[in-house]
Amino acid sequence: MSLRRSNGFTLIELMVTIAVLAILAVIAFPSFQGVLRSNRAATTTNELIASLALARSEALKNTRGAGVCASSDGTSCNGDTWGDGWMVWSDADGSGSFDSGEPVLRYSAGSTKMLGSQDNLTLAFDGRGRNRAASALDITLKPDECGDLPLQRTLRLSAVGQVRVERESCK
Repeated sequence: MSLRRSNGFTLIELMVTIAVLAILAVIAFPSFQGVLRSNRAATTTNELIASLALARSEALKNTRGAGVCASSDGTSCNGDTWGDGWMVWSDADGSGSFDSGEPVLRYSAGSTKMLGSQDNLTLAFDGRGRNRAASALDITLKPDECGDLPLQRTLRLSAVGQVRVERESCK
């Protein structure tokens, strides 16, 4: 009679391993959702900051101005919130508002999982890169589900055209 060692796992070992993995996944899933929301808020904020920097740079380059406005389709300033998306445009006539025929430099589509403020939906820069509103303006972005976590971002555009970001708890 020969003794041979068998290779592999028994069914019991396999079931115990799967049960342990399932328990770990259930514990980690809520934490992972928070990471996803935080990354989504940071990405959207950085993209909007880049769009504001592009508009300011274009305003300085063409000396007539440029702007950013909430837009759901990238062809007009028709967005209801900053969460709908936004577009950067070059102000060819120096009016401070988007008119048909003016070039759209960049369009960023919104996300259904991000909410944005409903005020200050058009930000324009003059030929010197200053905020045409001549006063500080705020834009708020936050995930659709954030509880009391500090996932809300408020972008403060100063009168001279500089952007500052503040992290806040969702309200």
